Amino acid sequence: MENSIPFVPTDILLPKNCDMTKWSVVACDQYTSEPKYWNSVEKFVGSAPSTLKITLPEIYLENENVDGMTEDINRTMKEYLSDSLFYEVKNSFIYVRRMLADGKIRKGIVGAVDLEQYDFSPDSTSKIRATEGTVLKRLPPRVRIRKDATLELPHIMLLIDDPDMTVIEPLEEKKEQFEKLYDFELMQNSGSIKGYRISEECSKQITDALAKIAADFEKAHNGNLLLFAVGDGNHSLATAKTCFENLKLTTPKEYFMNHPSRYALVEVVNLHDSSLQFEPIHRAVFGVDGQKFISGLEDLFAGKTDGKQIELNSANCRKTIFTGIDSAGLVVDAVQKYIDRYLNEFGGKEDYIHGDEVARSLGVQPQNASILLPKLEKSEFFPSIAEKGTFPRKTFSMGHACDKRFYLECRKIL
Repeated sequence: MENSIPFVPTDILLPKNCDMTKWSVVACDQYTSEPKYWNSVEKFVGSAPSTLKITLPEIYLENENVDGMTEDINRTMKEYLSDSLFYEVKNSFIYVRRMLADGKIRKGIVGAVDLEQYDFSPDSTSKIRATEGTVLKRLPPRVRIRKDATLELPHIMLLIDDPDMTVIEPLEEKKEQFEKLYDFELMQNSGSIKGYRISEECSKQITDALAKIAADFEKAHNGNLLLFAVGDGNHSLATAKTCFENLKLTTPKEYFMNHPSRYALVEVVNLHDSSLQFEPIHRAVFGVDGQKFISGLEDLFAGKTDGKQIELNSANCRKTIFTGIDSAGLVVDAVQKYIDRYLNEFGGKEDYIHGDEVARSLGVQPQNASILLPKLEKSEFFPSIAEKGTFPRKTFSMGHACDKRFYLECRKIL
């Protein structure tokens, strides 16, 4: 495995005899400041089997009963397995067609990546790399959930740089030859999804096409081989890596190298998929002097008349200013460093917000403020990571919150 393409078919679990719309729930890192969303999901799901009951929405990460919630998740996973809720799709890739809320189709392949070939450190040179800075303090609660979990559920999306459309797109015309595994509407007006089991012949073609992309990239970047960049689920993949590294500390090599937790279930998507749009992740701060916070940002970019723009909101103002910086990633870096300094000195809390109107509505509330950040361009994505390392944490999001990956497929890791 170490010298091959680190993306392989795997054994995938899917629920049987379930209401799939109730089963499949959006990624846990969405709607983190919108409890009404999660309350409505809980009401809709009711007592039905659901990924809501085997994942922990991040809005609850600081709940005083998070340990009890984690125990409930692990217990429910075991119950679902013992109750034979799943059937297994053996040694396979799955071709996914996700219809987004706006009607566009996003295409991807679900399979397993080798964590031995992934490193989330900022200066990584591995084949699989983080795209954003990993917030290390966010890993321990996720590690606590995963370390005793019998199942993994991916909301991880890895990107490939395939402008010639050689890996995923050829599957579209062949999909009717594949076994259809699921086809249903997603909850909360989030579109729909279909999944097909990819044939063995086409699986080999996928691996061959990835090998060519890898060789071409390595040649173009003087031996710097970046094949997969994490588009979504950066902290989830980092959690899987951390748990695997912890296993390596306590078990012999022949055990951990063949352990299922060496791999992580992901969906691979082409950066050049026409449906794929980068959206900025805005910042909101709570429990601050909004005017003072905004004034500090104005001072930071004082006198700038060009470059990317940012929008500032507080209870007493709403304005747009120039930053004098042409790269969205560098703008986020400058703003994030300011936020970190401010909160460290004066106190308060930060959250990462998806959606312009949500960010604005939070920012204008008393003792709050928000910054609407610029969009990352696709053209700066892979070259920037290869040459400069990761973007600042939470620089971008792939689409709106309702278009995020939904939990659906599972895989045994214990």
